[in-house]
Amino acid sequence: MTGEATAPVDAGTGSAPLIVVMGVSAAGKTSVTRALAARLGVGGWDADDLHSPANVARMAAGTPLTDEDRWPWLDAVGAALAAGRGEGGRVMACSALRRVYRNRLREVVPEARFVHLHGTPELLRARAAGRAGHYMPPSLLPSQLALLEPLEPDEDGTALDVTGTVDEIVTAAVAWIR
Repeated sequence: MTGEATAPVDAGTGSAPLIVVMGVSAAGKTSVTRALAARLGVGGWDADDLHSPANVARMAAGTPLTDEDRWPWLDAVGAALAAGRGEGGRVMACSALRRVYRNRLREVVPEARFVHLHGTPELLRARAAGRAGHYMPPSLLPSQLALLEPLEPDEDGTALDVTGTVDEIVTAAVAWIR
């Protein structure tokens, strides 16, 4: 990544930036979140770290999560994102695949803004197959793609293609945030 970390950005809301980097598995959410947080000078978190051991075990076994599995996790993600208000902002990697999931986050953090990372199914499959050490198996990617509801025009967000480098994606995200 190029560029120095800067003071936290006021994203035009009069408050600390609270950004969710969303998308399916293998879209690059964690890498982009880390780089975007560094560029904005705020904390970066991965919502995967907030899953319960039972959820991790289900996914590791190749079993998609149900909405009932996700609600407590989304509540924890919303609370962690909201805590960023007192820290100058936060960037959170979180799949947030369906609008109802994003709405759940917005119940706690109405000012949350979303950066949707997207790519072709072929690219995402190749990335998922090439990952090592992640509990989310490539076999769950089709279920995530089927579940995905892209951002709607009334949602505060932008969609960025993941074919570029992390730095290019972060530069585009920062331009949109500012």
